Amino acid sequence: MISAALRSLNREPRAADAPERSWRDWALVGVLVVAVVTEAAMRPELTWRPLATALAVALAVLLLWRRTHPLACVALAFGTATAISVAAALVGVANVGLGTMVFVLLFVYSLVRWGSGREIRIGLAIVAVAATIGSVLDYTGPVELFGGFAVLAAAITGGAALRFRSENSRRALAQARSQERVSLARELHDSVAHHVSAITVQAQAGRAIAAQRPEAALEALAAIEREATRTLAEMRAMVRVLREGEPAQYAPQRGVADLAGLARRSPRPSVEVELTGEVTGLPPQLDAAIYRIAQESLTNALRHARDASRVQIALVEYAGTLRLRVTDDGRADPDRPATHGFGLIGMAERAELLGGTLRAGPTAGGWVVEAELPVTPQD
Repeated sequence: MISAALRSLNREPRAADAPERSWRDWALVGVLVVAVVTEAAMRPELTWRPLATALAVALAVLLLWRRTHPLACVALAFGTATAISVAAALVGVANVGLGTMVFVLLFVYSLVRWGSGREIRIGLAIVAVAATIGSVLDYTGPVELFGGFAVLAAAITGGAALRFRSENSRRALAQARSQERVSLARELHDSVAHHVSAITVQAQAGRAIAAQRPEAALEALAAIEREATRTLAEMRAMVRVLREGEPAQYAPQRGVADLAGLARRSPRPSVEVELTGEVTGLPPQLDAAIYRIAQESLTNALRHARDASRVQIALVEYAGTLRLRVTDDGRADPDRPATHGFGLIGMAERAELLGGTLRAGPTAGGWVVEAELPVTPQD
């Protein structure tokens, strides 16, 4: 189990959110250098004053690289401290180190917070060896020994805790982005499929009447051009959103007020829109869901309903519930799925997320999609 944990630790990459060096780092180094020089000047009993001061200042400056080279910083800091302790013990002198050098704990924190798993394993081994040697050479009692190791453990725990919290936040953000991309893909499918279906219908109508009424065929071509332009614009906007780091221009979300724009009298099939009851001032998510379900249902009708002459979109508000019904009078396509397909799944998900229901299937005279959504969406 321990070996598996070590293998897992070795595979851990460096933290991805390490900040760039900033003025705060330089300010920290400046404060520490002043503190080191001040302590060295005010401690007359300090042994090897020039050497101790120079090493402390050098290690303070080394803090500038604690995030980019955490293992090297730990090795230099604790290796130097161990070498000084051993040299002092060999010649029999005391009071070599400076109290302000406690800042070397920042190297331990940075190692665990920013380093890779391999760097953490090697770095903590170096720290453990240095701490053990230092405790043996400068043993002053169990209380001081326990306190020193407790402070060292606190630095390690603090780095691990902040790393874990940051990683959880990063994963939550990645999950949210992934869910948003799925939502955007659904939006792209709904919108583009609707426009492409309209283009197909216009093209079929133009071909059918081109010989008898050339001017009507030109009108169909103009309608195709408009739909194609809108399709390209929406696809480009959606792609900009899906590409991280690229700016996107956001437009107001379409809702119930835009349902009237789906109505048309020609070409066949005609589309009728009827709104009954209080259907204004809806919550944004409900407003958008009603429009998208109606749009997707209309797209499916235009694509699959054979010989349809009319598609009817009816929205009724009654007793706190919105009832959307989209019907057509065409012959049902035997290959048309009743419970599968990205569009139907998307509509069902939208309805369920808002505490509603959605049913779709053939009827005696065509196809129907029925959705019921509470005016106050459920949490």
